[in-house]
Amino acid sequence: MPRHFQILAYALAVAAPLACRAGDVIDSEKAKFTVETVADGLEHPWGLVKLPDGRFLFTERPGRIRVIDKAGKLLPDEVEGLPELYHVYEGGLLDIELHPDYAKNGWIYFTFAKPGPGGGLTAVARARLDGMKLKDYQLLYDPPAADFTSRVIHFGSRLTFDTEGHMFFSVGDRGEWTDAKNPAQFLTSARGKIHRLNDDGTIPKDNPFVGRKDALPSIWSWGHRNPQGLRFQPGTGLLWESEHGPHGGDELNIIRKGANYGWPLVTFGINDDGTTISDKTSAPGMEDPVWQWTPSIAVSGIGFYTGDKFPGWKGNLFAAALNFERLVRNEIGKDNKVAHQEVLLEGTGRIRDVREFDDGYLYVIYDDPGRIVRLAPAK
Repeated sequence: MPRHFQILAYALAVAAPLACRAGDVIDSEKAKFTVETVADGLEHPWGLVKLPDGRFLFTERPGRIRVIDKAGKLLPDEVEGLPELYHVYEGGLLDIELHPDYAKNGWIYFTFAKPGPGGGLTAVARARLDGMKLKDYQLLYDPPAADFTSRVIHFGSRLTFDTEGHMFFSVGDRGEWTDAKNPAQFLTSARGKIHRLNDDGTIPKDNPFVGRKDALPSIWSWGHRNPQGLRFQPGTGLLWESEHGPHGGDELNIIRKGANYGWPLVTFGINDDGTTISDKTSAPGMEDPVWQWTPSIAVSGIGFYTGDKFPGWKGNLFAAALNFERLVRNEIGKDNKVAHQEVLLEGTGRIRDVREFDDGYLYVIYDDPGRIVRLAPAK
């Protein structure tokens, strides 16, 4: 679809924005809800998980794992035992996720910017929680030293598991060139990729580039700019991804094995100074986005809603936005296209991620001002 038609389609599809304050009743298109504060006064929270015993763990980018106890109280102390971090601007402690069989093995996974020669790059580790300390620490993905850079942007990073226990995680291009030299287009670079590993960090034998001397065997897909959303769609097995475009051209993608998503050879965005990055928005051999946002909303995390507290939202994909300070509800049609969008929580802060857990609420993580809230049905 031509760029100007995509912009028009976006304007027509998005309903009138809804601003709100904690405690207000929001009457949206398919649900009435209130916003309840879970924790506030936080410093750039990034990822959130819920433990089987009802506690929550979340990460703060400067390098902290924090705990919300079963009574809903934010504990003042942080979890000890994290590795050294490369904490610069967008880098630091990033996502957190539980092993699918956490109740039996206790593994907690997290992504972080690892320091090294010349700067840092996204790594993956796991450990177990023992009281307020991490134990049994293991570095599962140690990024190649050749990819380290002192640039302070585009680390990714989201982490998720499929039903077979494979671990998928995203690594940004680290803000490199917007031309053919960008590492996202080189299979010898870890940057600008979605990677896939076994849960112990080993390489799955059926990864698309295993056995090739000109490619890293952990790569699952390539040609990404700064992917910060990564979630499997319940019931379909499809892996959905969201990534920041440059000036325009934020993307929502379905990630396919071995596929190239085009950055920066194909994009709807332009450079910040108005110059052209590419005259192509589609090309043979490269995957088109399911949806693109122009102007850019700085799309971050994504999540599907499957609970019973909001029947009208069931099956919808929610996308967090930093730049436009909003949560975007996406209705996905049978053709895996975005059939309709609604803007929620407009102007309430920079939203980093959105999560659903077994309690049926929708949890929203705000980067700035740093806080975690949940959306609850209005009484």
